[in-house]
Amino acid sequence: MTRPALITPLDISTVRATLEGHTRFLEGRSGGRRANLAYTDLSGFDLEGVNLCEAELTGARLQGTVLSGAKLEKAVLFGADLRDADLRRASLVRADLRGACLRGANLAGADLAGCDLREGLIALQDISRGFRILKHEKRAGELDFAILSGANLQGAQMNGTLACAADFRDADLSGAHLGGARLCNAVLDGANLSNSQLYGADLTGASLKRAVLSGANIAGATVDADALLEVLRAPPPIFYVDDKPLDQVIAAHELWCHSDGREGAAAKLSEVDFRPMGNLSKRRLTAMIAPKSILFGVNLRGAQLQGSDFTGADLRSADLRETDLRGAKLRGAQMNRADLRGAWLGPLPIAGGRMVRTDMARAVLRHADLRNADLRRARLLEADLAGAQTEGADFADAELEV
Repeated sequence: MTRPALITPLDISTVRATLEGHTRFLEGRSGGRRANLAYTDLSGFDLEGVNLCEAELTGARLQGTVLSGAKLEKAVLFGADLRDADLRRASLVRADLRGACLRGANLAGADLAGCDLREGLIALQDISRGFRILKHEKRAGELDFAILSGANLQGAQMNGTLACAADFRDADLSGAHLGGARLCNAVLDGANLSNSQLYGADLTGASLKRAVLSGANIAGATVDADALLEVLRAPPPIFYVDDKPLDQVIAAHELWCHSDGREGAAAKLSEVDFRPMGNLSKRRLTAMIAPKSILFGVNLRGAQLQGSDFTGADLRSADLRETDLRGAKLRGAQMNRADLRGAWLGPLPIAGGRMVRTDMARAVLRHADLRNADLRRARLLEADLAGAQTEGADFADAELEV
C-alpha cells in the first residue's frame, strides 16, 4: 500500500519531546503544547501508560502500538489506524474514534464510555493525485476480531459499526447506539445491553448467553432465535412470592431480623427477581435464603447480609460497597462488574468460638471491583477473578488457586 504523502514517520526522541510538551500543556505549565500527532506513523511504539488526553491523532498510524493503560480521554483519533493495537485498560472516554480501524485490537477492560465509533472517511491531499481517501486496507470504523471483553462502552456511538467476530464478553454497552451495526458472530456473552439501540443490527451467529437486554430496542434486528433463550429481559413491575408482593416478604424478613425471630418471618426466595425492588441499601437482611435469584444491578450498598445464601445468584453489576457478606454462600454466583469496594467477605463468628467462612468457590468475579475488600479466609477455589481490581484487598489466609 502506498503511504499517503501526509503520513510522517517519527523517531522515539521526537515522540518523547511531544509527550513532555503535552504533559506540560495538561498541567498548565510553561512551555506546554498540545500534542499534534495527526497523520504520523507511530506503529509499533511502546506507549504504555502515556497521557494523551485531548491529543490530536487524526489519521495516525498506530498499528500494533502498545497503549495499554494509556489515557486518551477526549483524544481525536478520527480515521486512526489502530489495527492489532494493545489498548487493554486504556481510558478512551469521549474519544473521537469515528472512522478508526480497530481490527484485531485488544481493548479488554478499556473505558470507552461516550466515545464515537461511527464510520468516517478522511480525504488527504496527495501531491500527484490530488485529494484521495485515507484507507487502512479494511473499511474504516470496523472492530472485526477486536477484543472488548469487560470494556465500558456506556452510551458509545456505534451506529453502523463493523464488529464481526468481536469479543464483547462482560462488556457494558448500556445505552450504546448500535443501530445498523454488523455484529455477526460476535461474542456478547454476559454483556450489558440495557437500553441500547440495536434496531436493524445484524446479529447473525452472535452469542448472547446471559446478555442483558432490558429496555433494549432490537426492532428489525437479525438475530438467531435460539440466541435469545438465555438473555435477561426487563423485570416485571412487581414480583410475587406465594401471592405476596416481594417488598412485603422482604419487610417481614427484616422485621424477623430486628426482633430476633419473635416477629415477621424468615424469607426463602429461591429464583426470585429482586430487580423491581431496585434499592435495598442499608437494609438488615441477615440469613436471607435467595439461591439462583436475580439481583442484577440492585443497590445493596451497606446492607447486612451475613450468613445469606446467594448460591448461583446473578449479582452482576450490583452495588455491594461496604456490604456485610461475612459467612455468605456465594458458590457459583455471577458477580461480573459488581462493585465490592470495602465489602466484608471475611469469616462470620458464631457461638462457641466457631466461625463460618464466606464461600465464593467457582464464583465469577470478572472485572469486579474488590478494592479494599476484606476477603480474609474466604473460599475462592476455582473463582474467576480475571480483570478484577484488587488493590488494597485483604486476602490473608484466603483459599486461592495458585
